[in-house]
Amino acid sequence: MDTNNTSSLTGFGAGKVILLGEHSVVYGYPALAGPLSRGVTARGEPSSKCQLVIPDALMTEQRKVLKAAFARAMAACGEPGVKVSFDTDLPLSMGLGSSGALSVACSRVLLQAAGRKASASEVAAVAWEMEQEFHGTPSGVDHTTSAMEQLILYRRKPGAEQGRAKVVDSPKPLKLVVVMAGARSPTKQTVGALRERQKRWTERYQRIFREIGLLASEGAEAVEEGDLEALGDVMNVNHGLLAALGLSSPGLDDMVHRLRNMGALGAKLTGAGGDGGAVIGLFHDTGPAVHELTRLGIRCFDSQLAGPRAEGTRGAA
Repeated sequence: MDTNNTSSLTGFGAGKVILLGEHSVVYGYPALAGPLSRGVTARGEPSSKCQLVIPDALMTEQRKVLKAAFARAMAACGEPGVKVSFDTDLPLSMGLGSSGALSVACSRVLLQAAGRKASASEVAAVAWEMEQEFHGTPSGVDHTTSAMEQLILYRRKPGAEQGRAKVVDSPKPLKLVVVMAGARSPTKQTVGALRERQKRWTERYQRIFREIGLLASEGAEAVEEGDLEALGDVMNVNHGLLAALGLSSPGLDDMVHRLRNMGALGAKLTGAGGDGGAVIGLFHDTGPAVHELTRLGIRCFDSQLAGPRAEGTRGAA
């Protein structure tokens, strides 16, 4: 791409799913996460100043936070003369990393406009500025997964400024069905309630977090060995532990069991959970499940997170 021609600048930020390890990752344990085929696309055009086109549909507080986040990113890139706009095909507020995807997409365009190399590490560094504005103290798994666009085992140890990501290679296609199972409470609310319970009964909750972290590591090993059945079983156990932490709901549980009955090797909630959100199911063949769910009027899509894929595709199963 010609970085001297800002009219041609585009940047994609993939959404993400946490296969294993949500919530425990905040407390310093590993999480297994991968990029979705859906995400945010940002576009840049020449401008006398660095600016972001903010969608009219956003609420006042959302506009304020987005403007502040973009200001941090453009400062990190030297405020290049580019006007950035964006669009998304990622379901919002579903635990699929929409803010991380937006941060990565904008960072790619800003870096290109500044004539800098938009490597995964550079993009992640700029996107981290936006994510801190969005979430305060994020684990870093969302924007890291989006920037690397690979399945990763991610861990940010307590007290560390940055997390570390290990790429997890899969000899087999790793295909998911992602289902929207109703609106959910804000992540901050769900995380805050869990944090209060964890403070009250620290030893008990730390045991569960530790076990979830072990499951994430076991799941990564299963992926590398091509043992999808083992990965599915780990996903099922992880969902049970998330439910034990008070993070599931009848709607989420019903969708998990529906996917299992449709042939999923494993199924669980992904993201913050709570009273709604996204549920994922691991399949050898996602087509029949997507067809049936769509026929029933249930919002869903499929995505391949890792493994051999058709040439030229990005995550599409």
